Amino acid sequence: MSFLGDAQLESLAVGGASDRMARTRSAARMKAIRKNICAFANDLPGHGEAGVLLIGVEPDGAPVDLDLGDRTLQRLADLGRNGSVLPLPTLVVQKRVLAGREIVVILVEPSDHPPVRSAGMVWVRVGPTVRAATADEERLLTERRRARYMNFDLRPARGARLSDLDEDYLRNHYLPPAEPRGVPEQNERPLEGRLRALHLVSGDDHTPVWGSLLAFARSPGEWLPGARVHYRRIDGERNTDATSHRRVLTGRLSEVLRELEGLLELAVTSEPPDAGVERGFRRPDYPIEALRQLARNALMHRSYETNAPVRVCSYRDRVEFHNPGGLYGGVAEDRFGRDQTAYRNPLVAEIMTRLGFAKRYGIGIPIVCRELERNGNPAPEFRFRPGGVRVIVRAAS
Repeated sequence: MSFLGDAQLESLAVGGASDRMARTRSAARMKAIRKNICAFANDLPGHGEAGVLLIGVEPDGAPVDLDLGDRTLQRLADLGRNGSVLPLPTLVVQKRVLAGREIVVILVEPSDHPPVRSAGMVWVRVGPTVRAATADEERLLTERRRARYMNFDLRPARGARLSDLDEDYLRNHYLPPAEPRGVPEQNERPLEGRLRALHLVSGDDHTPVWGSLLAFARSPGEWLPGARVHYRRIDGERNTDATSHRRVLTGRLSEVLRELEGLLELAVTSEPPDAGVERGFRRPDYPIEALRQLARNALMHRSYETNAPVRVCSYRDRVEFHNPGGLYGGVAEDRFGRDQTAYRNPLVAEIMTRLGFAKRYGIGIPIVCRELERNGNPAPEFRFRPGGVRVIVRAAS
């Protein structure tokens, strides 16, 4: 549990309210206090650090006269165990001295089991305000909880059978690169055992998991109707401009990826050579490797628990990737693509690596940024929301 030093406490008191710090004048405002505890426990921004509630402090940071008897402190401490906030939050209640007067400091740790509720509502802090979570925000908090347990692509798909998988495709395309080489006895084992060792089936009845249905089912769309890509080529710069090409990509994961990459290659054009530039040189408006990486990232990291498709729109001046499923796990916006990696679909990531669509985990976005810079394109733009991620790649000028 975090601890605030005196200097930190004084700094927080006079600073502005934020998504990690709140103030209230009175210890009697229990409803507001519960909402703040609930919001800090949910930690919507994903700081991973304790939220701080100062009780007995004016908006300008000046302390007020509080009656801090044992009964008041006990009532506040009971908020961590009386069921008014569920799941029970982890918090510490401290009596401290600020500018010669007693105040209460409540430190609230982010919950391992969000979404946390008070009076049946999920509360979150957005900047300096507390409000009820939207449906997308609540979904994001639920995904964070699931990230600490079994991922969706590793869960058994109840009702599916081994016969729903394409055995020939598995034997000829996936098992050779996935299994250890030079170990003949590996190939002599029953298929069920080989698939179980690769986490593609689960349980004694060898039920396929969702990730194996996505990659190896005879008809993946029957099991995962949202596992498709909507591609549009638009003759203009607005979504309402005429569409010259439209495709809905379905099928096995590898088939969808190859078809999408082919469409992206056709969408790339080259500028005529500039005067004085080596004859025959053509600079593409987009480096194709950057677009490939974004396509692969979209299918690797999207949420497959929704029926929403991945959408790829090629405009005259940009290419946009719309990915269902917001940031996952503990990845925060300010560190996206740099020093944090969390896999919503670890089995899908492994399958894509085995099939040659990824070389090493966590390098997709750095490759995109490098290739765009080399080609003279602006840096990619990332727009985050709880229900999805939008990536914009603008053409080289």
